[in-house]
This record gives sequence, structure tokens and C-alpha cells, in this order.
Amino acid sequence: MIKCHVCLKELDIRPPIGRQEVCIFCGSDLHCCLNCGFHKIGAYNDCLEPQADRVIVKNRSNFCDYFKFGSVPQASQKEASEKIETAKMKLESIFKKD
Repeated sequence: MIKCHVCLKELDIRPPIGRQEVCIFCGSDLHCCLNCGFHKIGAYNDCLEPQADRVIVKNRSNFCDYFKFGSVPQASQKEASEKIETAKMKLESIFKKD
């Protein structure tokens, strides 16, 4: 079953997912990196597909031809992303130039 990366609700839709598809519950873009099975925080460009073009904004729709819905629970990816951001902020505060 397909889940939205924002509200984590199950969606009754079948692939392929168009670039302009949105979640019927929260209106978030579905064809985005955060919903993709290749999305992996910490990988090069946060993507396991080596031929994929770089996408800067991971939560917005994109034109990636390699997109496929992921089976990894998005909640755990969201938590990992938040931990990385917290760690970055701590490092920036330590090494902040005055």
C-alpha cells in the first residue's frame, strides 16, 4: 500500500504516479523524493539511484524518471532527517564565526 510522506495515511492509488499527483488527505506532492524507494538520507544526493538527476527540494514534485514508491516507513526517514538537521545546527553553533 502507498503512504503519503507527510500525513502517513494509506492511499488507494496505483503506479505510475504522475508528477502532479497530490495526497487526497493533506494535498502534499506524491511524486517526490521523500516518497521514493531510492531516497536514502546520507547517500550521494540522498538517492540510491546513481543515474538520477540531483533534486534540491525533496518534498516537492519532480521529473525524476526513476521514481518508485518506497516500502520503507516514511516516519523513520522523517525522524532521521530531523536528527541530521539537529546535529547540523549543533555543529554550526559550535563552529560559528563571530
